[in-house]
Amino acid sequence: MAGAATGNRFHSDKPLQIARWHAQGQAVDVRYAYSSAEDWAGGHAGQYDVVTCMEMLEHVPQPSAVIDACAALVKPGGWVFFSTINRNPLSFLLAIVGVEYVLRILPVGTHQYSRLIKPAELAGMARNAGLVLLDQRGLGYNPLTQRFRLHGFLGLGYLLAMQKTA
Repeated sequence: MAGAATGNRFHSDKPLQIARWHAQGQAVDVRYAYSSAEDWAGGHAGQYDVVTCMEMLEHVPQPSAVIDACAALVKPGGWVFFSTINRNPLSFLLAIVGVEYVLRILPVGTHQYSRLIKPAELAGMARNAGLVLLDQRGLGYNPLTQRFRLHGFLGLGYLLAMQKTA
């Protein structure tokens, strides 16, 4: 994106190494840091127009702390995008049993059902952090075509678009 400062935060070294490898030879200015969102927010509050938190809230012990950090990082009027997996029997069947045990797209044990987050729960945590829900969409993945698409069904993966109030 022209004129944008792009950065990524990682909790472990392996994804950081993979991201650096992917960026090699690209005409982009990406800065990587090995940091938690909470630690990064402590020194960079209000510095970003857009913050994305994609497919990771279901892997952290305190999602509300990460949501608070994302809200702290974005400027007033800025946008925060969250994506995660809904917690319900259908998502257990398809996103955990299907993706991990049957299709083996992800390693077994990648997701724990108890850590999945319902859209209303995520919206509530974000509201408590000073974010306003502007849009929500289902996020679908087709393993045959390897493509994602947005739709109206929030029962599996979903995406929330939030804006920080002043």
